[in-house]
Amino acid sequence: MNIRKFASSLCLIVVASFFFFDGELSAAPRIKLKAKSAILINDSNGKVLYAKNPDKPMQPASLTKILSLYLVHEAINEGKINPADKVRISTNAQITGGSSMYLVDETEVVLDDLIKGIAVVSANDASIAVAEHLGGSINSFVRMMNAKAKVLNMKRSHFVNPNGLPARGQVTTARDILKLSRAYIKDFPEALQIHSMQEYTFANITQRNSNPLLGQCEDVDGLKTGFVRAAGFHLVATAKRGDTRLIAVVMGEKNPRIRTRDTTRLLEQGFRMVARKGKASVSIKSRS
Repeated sequence: MNIRKFASSLCLIVVASFFFFDGELSAAPRIKLKAKSAILINDSNGKVLYAKNPDKPMQPASLTKILSLYLVHEAINEGKINPADKVRISTNAQITGGSSMYLVDETEVVLDDLIKGIAVVSANDASIAVAEHLGGSINSFVRMMNAKAKVLNMKRSHFVNPNGLPARGQVTTARDILKLSRAYIKDFPEALQIHSMQEYTFANITQRNSNPLLGQCEDVDGLKTGFVRAAGFHLVATAKRGDTRLIAVVMGEKNPRIRTRDTTRLLEQGFRMVARKGKASVSIKSRS
C-alpha cells in the first residue's frame, strides 16, 4: 500500500481504541499513542481535548519555522517589509544543509517565493535568507524570535536559529508549539493558503509538501512537519470542519507513518467528541 492510499484510509478510521477526556489528562490514559509528546485543542473555544506529556522538553526541528514565519507576516502587516522585496541570498544561506530550495546559484529571490519555500518545502536556506533580510543578521533575528516567544507565553522555549537545525540549547514543548500555532493562525489566517499547498515549484524544481494529510483529508489545511534525529518526527496539523477548528501537535514519533496515523486519529477523535455535542459533522471527508 503506498503512502497516499495509506493516508487516505486513515481518514476513515473509527478510532475506538482511543480514550479521551474533556480536558487535560491527569493520569496515564489507556491510549495507543506512540508520540513522546502531544496535545490537541478545539481552537474554536480553547478547550484541550487531549494531552500527553505536553510540557516535555523537545528539540523543535522545523516547527521552529512557524515562529520565523510569524515574524515575517507580522513585519509585512506592519509595512516593514514587502512580499515583492528582492532578498539577497548570502553565502551563509546558500551553504545551509538539510531541506532546501537549492538557492546555490541565486543572488536575489523575491520574498514571497522564499515564504512559500519555508512553509511548503521547509527550506532551511530560505529561512536563513529571510532571517538576514528581516533581522539584519541571524543573531538579531534569533533575538526577535525569543522576544516574540516570550510575548506568546511560550514559557519553556528557547531558539538558537531560524530553521530548527540541531543546535545546543534549542528547545520547546508541544504546549508551547500549540500556543505559537494558535496565534499564527489567528493573526495570519491567510497564511494557511500557503501551508495548504501540496507542492511548490521554484527554479523548475517541484517539491511536495511533507505534510501527508494535505490532499488526503479534506478538512486539513496545514500546518508544519519537522524532524531531527535526536527528537524524532513532529507534526502540527490543523483542520476545520464547519465552525470548528482543531489543532494537533504530535512530537517525537519514530517514523513518518506512525506520525501520520497518530495525528489523523487525534483529529478524527477530536471531531467525534465535538460532534457528539452537536458542533460538527461525523467524520473527516476523504478526497476521491
